[in-house]
Amino acid sequence: LGSTYDNLGDYKKAIDYLQQSLAIKREIGDREGEANSLGNLGLAYFSLGDYKKAIDYHQKSLDIDREIGDRKGEAISLIGLGLAYNNLGKYKKAIDYLQQSLDIDREIGDREGEATSLTNLGSAYDHLGNYKKAIDYLQQSLAIKREIGDREGESKSLNNLGAAYFSLANYKKAIDYYQKSLAIAREIGDREGEATSLTNLGVAYRNLGEYFKAIDYYQESIAIQREIGHREGEANSLNNLGAAYFSLGEYFKGIDYYQKSLAIDREIGDRLGEADSLNNLGAAYFSLGDYKKAIDYLQQSLDIAREIGHRKGEANSLNNLGNAYFSLGDYKKAIDYLQQSLDIDREIGDRQGEASSLTNLGSAYSNLGDYKKAIDYY
Repeated sequence: LGSTYDNLGDYKKAIDYLQQSLAIKREIGDREGEANSLGNLGLAYFSLGDYKKAIDYHQKSLDIDREIGDRKGEAISLIGLGLAYNNLGKYKKAIDYLQQSLDIDREIGDREGEATSLTNLGSAYDHLGNYKKAIDYLQQSLAIKREIGDREGESKSLNNLGAAYFSLANYKKAIDYYQKSLAIAREIGDREGEATSLTNLGVAYRNLGEYFKAIDYYQESIAIQREIGHREGEANSLNNLGAAYFSLGEYFKGIDYYQKSLAIDREIGDRLGEADSLNNLGAAYFSLGDYKKAIDYLQQSLDIAREIGHRKGEANSLNNLGNAYFSLGDYKKAIDYLQQSLDIDREIGDRQGEASSLTNLGSAYSNLGDYKKAIDYY
């Protein structure tokens, strides 16, 4: 039941059932079952954006797996840890755990597990900005999925390859992979996978400036998410729909969708989603020139990012807060926030974020009349 509610995006209910399961497993001395319940709790907290708690549960699961010699369980727990550290922005640590998982999968001949580890390694290298390495791992994963006839896995690998090419700003190639993923999802009746591909297609077309096409894809995705009761996916698609209307200059329509997304995030306890929605609301009010309202939303987003340990989100909120204070003419406060953002960007290896923070710092110092320092940042 816990896993079912997890798949539906009702993570609070999932956690309640998984905690009950864990208590029974401990009571009857089922160590393998205990590790499994701990791992599922880690996944539920991961889905809620509470990565620190996810790491705690996956580490406990890993300790039991190693104690009882469950190599497959060990590989799964290592993946859970890798994914959590990946979302915390600790990409090198994530890669270390994922590489350990891959080594075990190859040692025990688990082809499906090997493909999963390769997929997650690809995602981690994508976040590090090493797109060639990311694509190499994702292509290896895709080859295994095809070899073992895992159509759902093939669809996911194609989606991930699309994401890697999207990161390279090769939107047309990304769209090609997303379309292939969508075709398989529809063929096998994977409604959640279909919705994910539709959302990704919307994001790609939005970046190409084809906003109405993007909106069509988002609307299709939202309809499916509502049909299958996937609340997290619905919130994500609503957020993207808001961004599309925002790009069209329909700011109040964009804000309305951001607010709907935020309401779902809070309802299901998705802290990462809540932080993203708050950040988007802050950016929307910033564009409307309502800097004080923007700062209020951005500060809330920053507080959550720090609470859950999401370093990339923290850097993004700090950067946006810096821009808001810059627009208010408070250049010293702007510099303080932008410098904090830059420090995190460098710590987690986010080169794109680093470039943005440097440019904004240059502008702030220029407005203070410190042109030498401004040139250093530019």
